Amino acid sequence: MTLTQTLQRNCVKVPLEGKDKNSVISELLDLLEANGLLPDKDCASEAVFTRERTRSTGIGSGIAIPHGKCKAVKELVMAFGIAHEPIEFESVDGKPVAIVILLVSPIDQTGPHIQALAKISRLMLDEEFRQSLEKATSAEEAYALLSKKESEQ
Repeated sequence: MTLTQTLQRNCVKVPLEGKDKNSVISELLDLLEANGLLPDKDCASEAVFTRERTRSTGIGSGIAIPHGKCKAVKELVMAFGIAHEPIEFESVDGKPVAIVILLVSPIDQTGPHIQALAKISRLMLDEEFRQSLEKATSAEEAYALLSKKESEQ
């Protein structure tokens, strides 16, 4: 599984406009809905925000992976954004985030969800790659960087 098989080019936003955790998550949910990938945004929103209240999805190193499972989708969908001004996300390392990757999965499909989380975590271990993503000036550039990194692995 590659992330770019799931992530559509038009579901990448650089820069994110939101200035806080909730607005950025909503912005990415709106992006999925606008591209026809989220038939029931309210259901997805409830799932993602419920998960976020349980424990922050700010995983450290400037990265957040808000995610949730709901009946609104038939397969894993993903949106990706970069904030040019880091956002407070209550991350495990206490640092703000610039890279936000949103996942929404069907309730009954754990495998793709776990695979995507693992793949994101592995890619983001590369500090040079993370920094290049943070400096991306457009959605096209960010998607191309992600695609290139995946093809190298």
